[in-house]
Amino acid sequence: MDTPLSTIAVVGLGTMGTGIAEVLARAGREVVGIDISEAAARRAVASLAASTARSVSRERITEEERRDILARFRTFSDLQAAADADLVIEVVPESYEAKQQVVRALDGILRPDAIIATGTNALSVTRLAADSARPERVLGMHFFNPAPAMRLVEVVSSVLTAPQAVTAVTDLAHALGKEPVEVGDRPGFVADGLLFGYLNQAAAMYESRYASREDIDAAMRLGCGLPMGPLALLDLIGVDTARTVLEAMYAESRDRLHAPAPILKQLAEAGLTGRKAGRGFYTYAAPDSAEVVPDALTPAPEGTGGAVPREVRSVGVAGSGTMASGIAEVFAKAGYDVVLAARSAEKAETAKARIAKSLARSVDKGRLTAEARDETLARITPAGSLDSFADVDLAVEAVAEDLEVKRQLFATLDKVCKPGAVLATTTSSLPVVACARATSRPQDVIGMHFFNPAPAMKLVEVVRTVLTADDVHATVRAVTAKIRKHPVDCGDRAGFIVNALLFPYLNNAVKMVQDHYATLDAVDAAMKLGGGYPMGPFELLDVVGLDVSLAIQRVLHDEFREPGLAPAPLLEHLVAAGCLGRKTGRGFREYARR
Repeated sequence: MDTPLSTIAVVGLGTMGTGIAEVLARAGREVVGIDISEAAARRAVASLAASTARSVSRERITEEERRDILARFRTFSDLQAAADADLVIEVVPESYEAKQQVVRALDGILRPDAIIATGTNALSVTRLAADSARPERVLGMHFFNPAPAMRLVEVVSSVLTAPQAVTAVTDLAHALGKEPVEVGDRPGFVADGLLFGYLNQAAAMYESRYASREDIDAAMRLGCGLPMGPLALLDLIGVDTARTVLEAMYAESRDRLHAPAPILKQLAEAGLTGRKAGRGFYTYAAPDSAEVVPDALTPAPEGTGGAVPREVRSVGVAGSGTMASGIAEVFAKAGYDVVLAARSAEKAETAKARIAKSLARSVDKGRLTAEARDETLARITPAGSLDSFADVDLAVEAVAEDLEVKRQLFATLDKVCKPGAVLATTTSSLPVVACARATSRPQDVIGMHFFNPAPAMKLVEVVRTVLTADDVHATVRAVTAKIRKHPVDCGDRAGFIVNALLFPYLNNAVKMVQDHYATLDAVDAAMKLGGGYPMGPFELLDVVGLDVSLAIQRVLHDEFREPGLAPAPLLEHLVAAGCLGRKTGRGFREYARR
């Protein structure tokens, strides 16, 4: 269109429609709100009135500006009110029948040059456009909830969409202060296409009783820096909505990872659809409440019953890399005497020097006193041999992620460590039981997966094998609490919680770019702006290392045998070419060499 979209109709004044109307009215557009429910229209007006009143009280707008915003929003119950609109954004319930009815009716109401934008996040824009007499004027405009706060808008074009319509809607999104991402028509588009696969796998993980809902959510918040855990997010989105989106994704992809987990159907058909119903994966104080209340599945407080932990006064850390020195620092800060053993005394001293630098930075930033720094360093004894572990109560290995290397190390620990010592591996993807079987005391072996950087990251995955003793498990949970980390329990299978959910999501992002559906920048922007992720998937892949990511993805594929978990060929090609991410100066993006 050659003229700006100044009069815009919003059809459907639920939560999303009301939010979109607010964004438009605040940006100076004339907004026609349409809903067959007069109660919904009244709620929308009241919501805008309350929101703008808060803005006045916070001195973000004046009272006069508030009156102008409210005057620009008018509500009606008949679609005929959209007759003079330059653009209609429909956000009626997520069903083809409801949306097709709106699109067909608008054909007889709107001017020939008016644009129709569907707010669907799962249905085919092409199919909806085909029902219109002017399919070239139909596209998708997918806002994210809450619309006033979320910056991302996915502008979705079908093969029928006119480029001028895409340009007009993209320009509008910019004028609204949003970040538009132009994408093609496929279920889920970019953000939901990646997000819902991850949410589905989290639901399946919970359904299999691999980990509790609390531990799954805590793992993804603390291990990945996500604003919400996946099960809490499913409750917020709506279990029924998630199931609808996944059904649409599976119908197109036929990837079993998109086939809705059975628990989603069970909850939806029982009416346990999440926050809006007062109960979903969690139980809430009331429908539409965010307050989680205890229920029959809520875990008992720590320390009530169970095995008695073993006493731990001294800790041995095996390794000389970043992870080993970080873990040693964590234990020493918590008051444990630490033996830091490397392959040589020189490497051990280098690792201790790295800790000293880390502590010095903490002092410079005011997070640690000079006295506490000196006391922490004094608790760390560097050693050039595992023989120094003879008296430790807990031995933690943090050597190379190579199973044979770890097995040899555990065989040595078995000979060196005293009876009753707990032996822990920090592996992120290898079988803990294989390390346990390299010893004569597999009941004393457990996984203790720290995240990098260990001093900063709060999560520790406590990985119990079928042979791990109850008191060993209790010991590691108690120690984890003492070092001020958050323990989550999981079984001994590839990826544990975090990597089993994170890396398939990253792999799917690579496939999205590999298939030329979206650019690197579009995908990264979509997940940061639409999903609240601290980093986009390609930023994260380059930080983690493409070789590390590929190795973990291969382990997951080997373990679960799901075709959808096969590493993306583009990832394999980049690794084969030596493009491993920031550490080599080039991965998915290029970086300045240091």
